[in-house]
Amino acid sequence: MAALTPDDGDATARPSHARRGGAAPTIHDVAAAAGVSKSVVSRALSGAPGVAERTVARVRDAAVSLGYVPNAHARGMSAHRTHTLGVFVRDAATPFYGHLLTAFQERAAERGYRAVTATGAGSFSIAEERRALETLVALRVEGLIVCSGALPVEDVIPFAARIPTVVAGRPEQDPSVSSVYCDEVAGGRGLADHVASLGHRRVAVMTLSPKDSLTQARRTEAMVARLREHGVDVFAVAGNDAGPRADSIAPIVRAVLDSGVSAFMTPSDAWAIAALECLRDAGLTAPDDLSITGYDGVSPFTTSLLGITSWRQPLGRIGRLSVDDVVDQIDGDATGTQHRAIDGELIAGRTAARA
Repeated sequence: MAALTPDDGDATARPSHARRGGAAPTIHDVAAAAGVSKSVVSRALSGAPGVAERTVARVRDAAVSLGYVPNAHARGMSAHRTHTLGVFVRDAATPFYGHLLTAFQERAAERGYRAVTATGAGSFSIAEERRALETLVALRVEGLIVCSGALPVEDVIPFAARIPTVVAGRPEQDPSVSSVYCDEVAGGRGLADHVASLGHRRVAVMTLSPKDSLTQARRTEAMVARLREHGVDVFAVAGNDAGPRADSIAPIVRAVLDSGVSAFMTPSDAWAIAALECLRDAGLTAPDDLSITGYDGVSPFTTSLLGITSWRQPLGRIGRLSVDDVVDQIDGDATGTQHRAIDGELIAGRTAARA
């Protein structure tokens, strides 16, 4: 038996009512009578996969009761639909992108779509990311979700002009394309507020450029600005593009220790773990010798074995809203582009303590 869709429910709780008046019933009338969305009615009547049998029966009963006759042209269009979403994630091997990808796939299935994925290994060039999007579109996907911290919006806009598109997981305010993301500025400020509240008066912040990561650049800029608002002396140290590994961050950690700061704010949990490794190799610990914070707050980095002080991004919600947005665009239920900034939350771990 087909799995239940999110629109399934007790059929007896949503009785069909014949439409009154002279106007011909529409697909919206059938959706209202059956207690489901317009897209579910379309899929149920066209025989598309992903709709539970009892939902199909309820929709058909409502259509018969109302005297609804699908438009022949619409039926022809539906017959050529793929009910497929193209999803590009920059590096599915990392927890951040991996969790988002899972959320995309689960929500797409709930909405009656398949997710076709293209991903790199974190070393994709911008040109390769553009080619990956072209490949997805060539597969006749009906919508596109772009999840990359590096691809400029100027490279996404041409796709958004051709096909319903959402940029997920990073701040994007261009009026040409919708976006769903965690508020990086609020997150950077919130984490900086926590560090300042612990009494740290000289703090190192590892910063990245937008070329390295649009999201991490935004959050670390916010950390620096907020700490300075609190009157904290900030030692800003530029990161590099070698990746969050202990060997690549070791020179940075040495410079941080030599600067005499009491806390070190890194751009992500992966960078925080690399910094913790460097401390261990030097015979030091956090927070006794240096408080350390991360960012993202996704498993497995949230394990109590590490206890990283971090900022949790609600990736499950971001993933669900991204799929809903692009499907609503496909179904014609969206009104213009939308930019949704979702709040994160502090994880007050044990790697940061009072100065």
